[in-house]
Amino acid sequence: MANLVVRNIDEEVVSALKERAGRFGRSAEAEHRLILTNALLRTKKKSFAEVIAAMPDVGEDTDFERPQGAGGNNVFD
Repeated sequence: MANLVVRNIDEEVVSALKERAGRFGRSAEAEHRLILTNALLRTKKKSFAEVIAAMPDVGEDTDFERPQGAGGNNVFD
């Protein structure tokens, strides 16, 4: 394993790191490792556009027509 030294970190960031580590019962160093791992190695989530593009092209336009309410009015009017 390699060592990583991070310099010139704002005290506010260091305090937040220590607080977060304390909430989870970890050292600041362990919390720092976990944050870096999650940020850099976690599988990226798909964007909404990617999810939509991956949907299969099934059905007909008529499958998605809005039903007409009483009196021929659109049920959403």
